Amino acid sequence: MTTADRLEQRLHAIGGERLRGMRRGIEKESLRTDAEGRLATTPHPRALGSALTHPLVTTDFSESQLELITGAHTDVEATLAELRAIHAFVYRAIGDERLWVASMPCKLPDDDAIPLGRYGDSNIGRAKTVYREGLSHRYGRRMQTISGIHYNWSLPGLGNDDYLALIRNFRRHAFVLLWLLGASPLVCRCFVADRAHELEPLGADTFGLPHATSLRMGRLGYQSDAQSRIAVSYNDLEGYCRSLESAMTTPYPPYETIGVRDADGRWRQLATTLLQIENEFYATIRPKRTIRPGERPLHALRERGVEYVEVRCIDLDPFEPVGIGAATMRLLDVFLLHCLLSPSPPDTPAEQAALQRNQHATAAQGRRPGLRLEREGRDVTLVEWAAEILEQCRPIAAALDAAQGGGAHGQALREALVRLDRPHTTPSARVIEATRQGHGGSFVAFGRACSERARETVLARWPLDAAAEQRWRDLAATSIAEQHAREAADTLPFDAYLEAYLSPQRLRV
Repeated sequence: MTTADRLEQRLHAIGGERLRGMRRGIEKESLRTDAEGRLATTPHPRALGSALTHPLVTTDFSESQLELITGAHTDVEATLAELRAIHAFVYRAIGDERLWVASMPCKLPDDDAIPLGRYGDSNIGRAKTVYREGLSHRYGRRMQTISGIHYNWSLPGLGNDDYLALIRNFRRHAFVLLWLLGASPLVCRCFVADRAHELEPLGADTFGLPHATSLRMGRLGYQSDAQSRIAVSYNDLEGYCRSLESAMTTPYPPYETIGVRDADGRWRQLATTLLQIENEFYATIRPKRTIRPGERPLHALRERGVEYVEVRCIDLDPFEPVGIGAATMRLLDVFLLHCLLSPSPPDTPAEQAALQRNQHATAAQGRRPGLRLEREGRDVTLVEWAAEILEQCRPIAAALDAAQGGGAHGQALREALVRLDRPHTTPSARVIEATRQGHGGSFVAFGRACSERARETVLARWPLDAAAEQRWRDLAATSIAEQHAREAADTLPFDAYLEAYLSPQRLRV
């Protein structure tokens, strides 16, 4: 039986009902800026509610970095509608500020002037800020201002082994998404100030690479020498959990030098281990499980298994008003099903190293004609390998269209295949061309123009009626009240809270 036959057999076994039960949700990060494209260093606007407890609007690393969160939906359009509604509320709440529409950051101040996220005086709120303080000492604040989209995806009836098999294949084939969807080939000069890099100047304030797809996913993005020491295997859930547990319990000498507190007793990080907590682990995709209050994510995975996967390698699309469009979401659904249904042999350390090289090559020079990647010990051209994968996706797109009605998945896949033959139509190529031709080679000017256009589009197309505005105000007020309630309810001293929360026993069932 051929690979295509096995894939179609497994696809048929899933059936239309389970395909209709597929769920996806979005977490979208964006920096707040002023009208000139400078980072807004103002506090998290009170009109947005509490960043600690609001279910839909929070912050990521920085007080200036919003994170907008949809629920999980069985319909692509419903997910997109909720994301648009959140944007409509946010734009009205932040007044004259903008949301930066690019993954690579806007015009940044000095590193120590980038504000950390603040979450109030509860123990959990203070711990979240200390964690970010640790990130700033470990990686620098500029790197943490990189933004992106996390795509949370699940399918009914899958077990741990199914999700881990999907993850292994996703890691093998993620270069396809970097090539098709990458939109961060340029950076502002401020981002690489005082950093070694191999970028080329495009304009007075802009650096990049002519064939780059996603610098966010390359060596200048979320990369870490320390984390390269973490040998994570995705062959089974317990092996994955053991890898992360080891990283959170193994001291790392450079982080021991930083120390947990400074000479005046101020917190510098949560721990001196390779990872402070689970969220610090950078990966293109992660197995996830909804956690209970006070629960460690690793404990949740071990006790109740994988609930969904979190795809983390998607750049913000500056040409889409809310950073992602329906066609991209449908392509992701097709791609993830392909990863699930295709044969997925165990990973090995040698393969992991090759995949990292493939990721870096695609991120930095993916659109270079004839670029070759490593595949099972031999070299193949990126475009040839990507075309093979996308061709195998045709029956998957057809099955999704049959289950859900219409032909939108097939259309999204056809557009992706056409893009393979026309690399100048990729978001990364369009960013470079628009920056060069329309904005004098200035990435900041390009980002400002796209951010202004996105703001105008959202405010014009998706107005809020009086009832909707009141619901948002009520949700913000409720979140603030909940934060105050948590602060009032805390009786344990912060040191004791952290000691208990960070105990290795909390990582295990």
